[in-house]
Amino acid sequence: MLQDALSCLSLFPTGDKDCKRRHYLVSKAVEEVQKIIQQLTAEISYKATRFQAISNSGIHNENIKVLAPSQFLITVPLRGLTGYRECQVRHWRYYTVHGAKLLSSVRDPEELHQWLEVEQFSKSLQQWHETDVNIEGDLVPAKVLIVFRELVEKSIISCNLSSKVTMLESFSSGVRVAVETSESQVEVELVPAVEIPTCWPEKARWPRCLKRWPSQEKVQCIKSLGFDLLARSNYHWQLCFSRAERMLMEELDEDGGCRMKCFRVMRQMKEDVWCAGNKPIITAYHLQTVLFWTCEKYPRTKDWRCFPEAFLRLVQKLHKCVSQHFLKHYFLKNTNLLKYANTSDLDLVASRLTVFLENPVFCLD
Repeated sequence: MLQDALSCLSLFPTGDKDCKRRHYLVSKAVEEVQKIIQQLTAEISYKATRFQAISNSGIHNENIKVLAPSQFLITVPLRGLTGYRECQVRHWRYYTVHGAKLLSSVRDPEELHQWLEVEQFSKSLQQWHETDVNIEGDLVPAKVLIVFRELVEKSIISCNLSSKVTMLESFSSGVRVAVETSESQVEVELVPAVEIPTCWPEKARWPRCLKRWPSQEKVQCIKSLGFDLLARSNYHWQLCFSRAERMLMEELDEDGGCRMKCFRVMRQMKEDVWCAGNKPIITAYHLQTVLFWTCEKYPRTKDWRCFPEAFLRLVQKLHKCVSQHFLKHYFLKNTNLLKYANTSDLDLVASRLTVFLENPVFCLD
């Protein structure tokens, strides 16, 4: 099947024109959204010093993650929490996010999440000890998000951004806004983040033994970048490895391979054919994770010399993950990134991937 697919695929263009157009449109959207959110977060920081304004550093802003052309995630750094250290936190919590007592304990966090106590920081502003964000020594994400949401709402008005930024209702505790750009509307999730650039989390047991990709030198560099903790749920902080992931994507093809080309074309096909829409079930982050696993399984330079072969290998890995409703987090081996995805939506994407693999033709303009 692979050889038949390869002979068919090699007859068709590789989508470079579409990829370049996408890059232009997304770059433009990032530039416009970044300018607006920078203004908004500067006002928030002025009102409450615990929150830091995002920088205005171009398309490669490390605070902005493009999940889809009209779906961004932007982290807003938190100030006044430094000197983080991992320690054995207490196991049981008997409170609601509003501070009321519970008779039974709150569930333990999953592998991708953790509790966060203010005492885990050697230095912390007094504001982090206040009851608006702290319960029994814990920094509670839901309470941080309540404070943050109120600041966002007020700052939209005080910055005269009501015509460009609209608060969106959220079924979770997150803060989502719609930002109007010159081309379209972009949905942005604003996420308060504790940046921890000083250590690597113990639960992220990476790399696995005897792996040839990435190199040991790069591994050490990546682990020195640390991680972040995101306020995206009620009780538990979500681990995030955006700096590590960005480093893995850098110089991906220094051996002359076609890994990035495969990724870009796969992303374009996903957005145009396999999983289109403003809020896709499969995002660029899922594709990036598929790429990492495939690079690890096929570390040799010769595995990435032939674009058609390498591309189909990547799509087959994506098809397997979507069909099985299972995509392992690259740094946390027991975390399934598709655990809470709608299975019917995943099955629809899997069927479209099946059709493509049976006759791999690019649908280009």
